[in-house]
Amino acid sequence: MSTDERPPMWIGHVAIKVPDVAACKSFFVTLGMRDVFPDATEIAILELRAGTHLIVQHTDQPVESDTSTSFDLMVDDIDATHEHLTKLALNPSALDRGKIHTTFEVSEPNGHVVKYFSSHNSGLPV
Repeated sequence: MSTDERPPMWIGHVAIKVPDVAACKSFFVTLGMRDVFPDATEIAILELRAGTHLIVQHTDQPVESDTSTSFDLMVDDIDATHEHLTKLALNPSALDRGKIHTTFEVSEPNGHVVKYFSSHNSGLPV
């Protein structure tokens, strides 16, 4: 019998389609994701915590202004992350301190808006 208290599943892959894969990949690597497919030009595979992969795929379709991604990012220290992205001149929005989460947004080079959330896990291993 396993003593692993983590949930038995996780999100494996999320995807984003962009006209400029290299710029998007560079942006997410700057945010801290790992490039696990470095030689690709039409696709990028970036790794997050728990082995989740962000798949960046090429499209000829332009991104409509202020299009939100279909995913969000969660971090342990939202204030430090916001400060770090500000120092990198990525122009994150102001922190919005809600009842459950503190959030902010930042735009990737193709125009997608990525929302960051403060963590509120259950306290059990995840």
